[in-house]
Amino acid sequence: MKKWLSAIIISMLLITLAACGQEDEKKDEGNRDTKTTEVLKIGAIPDQNAADLQKGMDAVAKHLNEKTGMKVEFVPTVDYAALVTAFQRGEIHLAWFGGLTSVQARNLVPDAESIVQRPRDAEFVSVFITQEGSGINSLEDLKGNSLTFGSESSTSGHLMPRYFLSEAGIDANTDLDGKPNVSGSHDTTYKLVESGAFKAGALNVSVWEAAVKDGKVDTSKVKVFYTTPPYYDYNWTINSNVEEVFGKGFSEKVKDALLSITGEQKEIADLFQTDKFVETKNDNYKKIEQVAKELEIIK
Repeated sequence: MKKWLSAIIISMLLITLAACGQEDEKKDEGNRDTKTTEVLKIGAIPDQNAADLQKGMDAVAKHLNEKTGMKVEFVPTVDYAALVTAFQRGEIHLAWFGGLTSVQARNLVPDAESIVQRPRDAEFVSVFITQEGSGINSLEDLKGNSLTFGSESSTSGHLMPRYFLSEAGIDANTDLDGKPNVSGSHDTTYKLVESGAFKAGALNVSVWEAAVKDGKVDTSKVKVFYTTPPYYDYNWTINSNVEEVFGKGFSEKVKDALLSITGEQKEIADLFQTDKFVETKNDNYKKIEQVAKELEIIK
């Protein structure tokens, strides 16, 4: 009888221990930081050469990985609108937006925050370019001439240039030689003007300066004839879902990581034309939103 009871007790203990082991394993799985299996997906508006963008953003991903410990992946998008949509869906956690696209994204994701920008983005400008010998030397001279903007959703390649045209008394829809063209990217804009396809174009000053520096544009054929007044523009905007996906305090980690970038990181410095980033905030882009509403680009 005692042997039988002992056998039963031993069996019950073994079952209990096995059950506890399974429970502990489940707890361990639950306690394990499953968020570390998530991938931090970053994006950028495709406003310039795709290969250059990939190279620079891959370098940003590597830097963020080293600073946060998270796996980071750059996800290219076909156009500006696609990036805004991916951000709205929560598929992109951190995006390099222009001023306009950051406003559009934050209107769709109200708790998203613009957190970091380059120093020059507090006083960014667009340049208007034309062919040498075109006779165009001012915004007023654009009347009756052909013009190409960049992407329709570009702050520096469309929104603010169109705004400054209107300030100069020029309606881009009626006062030019036909409707203005939309090239899709800043580098395409200067190539179209250089080729003679359009008499003038408007684009991002940093892309223009990089093209001149790298010899990608023939300055014997193309010149800047007007530089706009300054405005706030590009910024890193973080999605409101990152705290839930990656844990409390993660937004601050990302901000600190971006702020730690230096000019010694050549691939990043080359892409962004800067040796550092600084903090920014949503309120800085109120003027962009106001102009976009005035021009009925956003409702």
